[in-house]
Formats: sequence, C-alpha cells, structure tokens
Amino acid sequence: MTKLPRDVPGDRLVRALGRAGWYLDHQVGSHVTLRHPEQPGKKVVVPVHPGRPLKPKVLQRILKEAELTVDQLRELL
Repeated sequence: MTKLPRDVPGDRLVRALGRAGWYLDHQVGSHVTLRHPEQPGKKVVVPVHPGRPLKPKVLQRILKEAELTVDQLRELL
C-alpha cells in the first residue's frame, strides 16, 4: 500500500477531485462540499484552510468517501 502524501492542502485536493469528476456543490465557511454526477446522493466535504495541509486521518476519510485510492490521488495531484 502506498503511503498518504503529507503535504496536501485542501484547495489542492479540491482541484484534484475536480479532475476526477467531482464538482463544487456549495461552500459554507472553509468547508467545500463536492458531488459526483455518477454517484447521486454522495458528497465529499473538504476543509480548506490556506497554508495548512490536511491531517492524514482527514485525507484518508475523504479518499474513502470519494472511493479513490492513494495511487489514484497521486496521479490526480
């Protein structure tokens, strides 16, 4: 299993998920909610705090919700 990247800020993750087909549904404060057209009812919430990378557990949870592997994430980044 590939290790999670440690230096991924929320805004960079949002752009990477956009390349995977996720689109911005709405934003409340610093939390961006994304949805995927092929997965109705499913959403992913990404905290976007400028200059701060996501914690590993948060990144792991987002990847699980988005049904992406670490290798797929690395390709999208």
